[in-house]
Amino acid sequence: MKMSKASKITYFVVSVIFFILFDMYFSNLLLKYSESIEGNSVFDIISVQNSGAAFSILQDSRMFLICFSALAILGISAYLMKHIKNASVFGVFWTSMLVSGIFCNMYERISLGYVRDFFKLNFVNFPVFNISDIFINISVFAIVFIIIKHSFSKA
Repeated sequence: MKMSKASKITYFVVSVIFFILFDMYFSNLLLKYSESIEGNSVFDIISVQNSGAAFSILQDSRMFLICFSALAILGISAYLMKHIKNASVFGVFWTSMLVSGIFCNMYERISLGYVRDFFKLNFVNFPVFNISDIFINISVFAIVFIIIKHSFSKA
């Protein structure tokens, strides 16, 4: 699908807003009903306050994580805008998901002082995580895949 520069920018902004609203709505919904959601063999919905980053690193480094998140959002968005003409629609989509995930975790750090994690996997010993973390991990994987695929197609 071929899109103009303006269409890609609009697509990026609308996608970011969609992912942010999706994340906030379903995070609040899941946490509201977490006690009434019965666990199963795959995962539980619990409420954990994470004052650090992934795997609980940088505990109690709230201001650093907020600043780092803001710089990441600005840097990723600036890079995309600079290269938007050559960016694929998939690249714009995954970048919007990445920016949204970073934004939602940053928003919670600013407004609550911590990030609300709630998915606990029962089949493996893994840190509790949230929707933003899912957005970040899936989008990073997809972007790396796109970069590798693009690098090999040029060779």
